[in-house]
Amino acid sequence: MKIDQAYSGNVFICSSEDYENSKAVIYGMPMDYTVSFRPGSRFGPAHIRQASVGLEEYSPYLDRSIVDLKYFDAGDLLLPFGNASRSLDIIREYVEGLLADGKIPVGLGGEHLVTWPVLEAMYKKYPDLAIIHIDAHADLREQYEGEPLSHSTPIRKAAELMGGKNIYQFGIRSGSREEFAYARENINFYPFEVAAPMKEALPSMGSRPVYVTIDIDVLDPSAAPGTGTAEAGGITSKELLEAVHAIARSSVNVVGFDVVEVAPIYDPTQQTPIVASKLIREMLLGFVK
Repeated sequence: MKIDQAYSGNVFICSSEDYENSKAVIYGMPMDYTVSFRPGSRFGPAHIRQASVGLEEYSPYLDRSIVDLKYFDAGDLLLPFGNASRSLDIIREYVEGLLADGKIPVGLGGEHLVTWPVLEAMYKKYPDLAIIHIDAHADLREQYEGEPLSHSTPIRKAAELMGGKNIYQFGIRSGSREEFAYARENINFYPFEVAAPMKEALPSMGSRPVYVTIDIDVLDPSAAPGTGTAEAGGITSKELLEAVHAIARSSVNVVGFDVVEVAPIYDPTQQTPIVASKLIREMLLGFVK
């Protein structure tokens, strides 16, 4: 099912033109209306697709090639600029349509608030859902400067919807005192590092359905300068790939995933969309069985 809010443009490498027989569907969420520092992530999806042209089809990590995997790139959703509430509704409705068609949603952001309506749709279909959240920031605020629709709030909204103990956070190294206190009490909270605690936590998730959301700013700015809220002291792209591969080799059932907060305007070298496109390739090959 192709939905009216999506349009076709440049596509992720090796995407199929056959929606009906594709297991996964890539879609862009070009929204950056609520960011607290630097805008520009609405251009992330297009640049991730463009960077994918430089990828090899084969993953030596997973010994799989994306030419053997059928997935569809729907393009970017048409979101009304500046209208966060309506944009979130459009995203939710789109993902509900994908899930009704039996597809695995693969989101390209966009600011991290775009993940919130996706999680609403995922939880509606999978009431035993777990969330793996990889990020520099806790995103556990109830509001930011009086605004509850903020890119600093999606994981708090998810915790209130589905219970914080169904959420696993990794790599967090920035947030308010209150956010860290809330995380330690209510979330499965693994700050600062990603790969090692991921391997520790995955067995506790068993074979339950999991949604994976990655904010590119979990990487150190030296590895990914093209993001709106860069945070020093981050991990390497090698460690992030190691964590993704750990998820892929575990028993969890990944039912959807996204990569968000790529803001290419701050990275003239394009290394940020380059690493994001490789992440998407590895997640497709590792998560879509």
